[in-house]
Amino acid sequence: MADVFADLVGQDEAVATLRRAAASAAALLRAAAAPAARSADPYDDLDALAEEFDEAPGPAGGESDPSGGEPGAGMTHAWIFTGPPGSGRSVAARAFAAALQCVHGTGCGACPGCHTTMTGTHADVRLVVPEGLSIGVGEMRALVLRAASTPSGGRWQIVIIEDADRLTEAAGNALLKAIEEPPPRTVFLLCAPSTHPDDISVTIRSRCRVVPLRQPPAGAVAEVLVRRDGIAPDVAGWAAAAAQGHVGRARRLARDPEARQRRDAVLAVPRRLTGVGAAFDAASALIEAAEAEAAASVAEIDEAERSALQTALGAGGTGRGAAGAMRGAAGQLKDLEKRQKSRATRVQRDALDRALVDLAGFYRDALTMALRAPVAPVHTDTAALAEAGAQKWDAEGALRRLEAVLECRAAIEANVKPRIAVEAMMLALWKG
Repeated sequence: MADVFADLVGQDEAVATLRRAAASAAALLRAAAAPAARSADPYDDLDALAEEFDEAPGPAGGESDPSGGEPGAGMTHAWIFTGPPGSGRSVAARAFAAALQCVHGTGCGACPGCHTTMTGTHADVRLVVPEGLSIGVGEMRALVLRAASTPSGGRWQIVIIEDADRLTEAAGNALLKAIEEPPPRTVFLLCAPSTHPDDISVTIRSRCRVVPLRQPPAGAVAEVLVRRDGIAPDVAGWAAAAAQGHVGRARRLARDPEARQRRDAVLAVPRRLTGVGAAFDAASALIEAAEAEAAASVAEIDEAERSALQTALGAGGTGRGAAGAMRGAAGQLKDLEKRQKSRATRVQRDALDRALVDLAGFYRDALTMALRAPVAPVHTDTAALAEAGAQKWDAEGALRRLEAVLECRAAIEANVKPRIAVEAMMLALWKG
């Protein structure tokens, strides 16, 4: 069976850093054990393993071992995983958590600690995945309080925060206090696009160890799709290139016909921009497609949540007080609807961003062709259209159009209404 780091594609340096830290963490637990218990400890080889990692070259980024080979030298209580979308930030965090909970201290992938962590059922591993536009202070305070408890399995209490760049200022302050004064066996794993102050506060960054991830090469992504998902090599190669190194996106393109249809519709946009009216029509089509995709993806979850809440509040009950309980449930139902609306907005923006990434890839192809750069196109199936665009616009025109797409992404991230941002982008693409 493959170990827990097997799905971390094209990140050899980061994996070496995390393996070393996991071995050091296991050695730290052993060193903390009572001398009488050490002779019966099932992890007799961990000291040797930790020494092996301590003697190896420093981790990614040129860091050296500051402790001279002491147990736990490569381990710390707070980590930030950074990298572009699709690089595997959350995959790396979950794999590292599994390695920390591994009974062998290596992330073997087969023991109960690894298995329960990777499937999301480990009692001492809490995963925070923001459903809305941000992570609030109330949620963070409750999480920090629970994280302060003693690990039930005797190893580590671990908190994984995906999209830590969505922490509100108050939530970030609550997390900062916990990171500054951490419980002895609590580990915080944060995932963010970068360590820029817009993504993660400087004070939190200064107290964490950073693991930078890179965009995996298309060849590595294709190899994983073939090996793990059984996808045909030619389809895997096409999907990996079209997804621009995003593993999850590549898998969807390779396996989901609807995802391919949505991509085809996006890549048809440059042909449709024949005038002002066509530009606004294209913007409406793009927004409506993102809204429909978001609505379809959350409809089932929304209905299940609403039904479960109504049942918990006594809906359908005939006993005394059932009607009164439902009358008092309006506030809770309203709060649920608010959370669901925030989640739908986030999903819609994510769907729109995927479309914009595809569109940016097209104009990138046109730019590289105009410059005669010796690089492979992102979208091989629209290479002829990109070549025609390169001849019509030249390099400067292709660059202006690429910048218009990137500016639209930035505007939406800054909470500009998506329709306004997309309409402005379409007009810029038409005018060039």
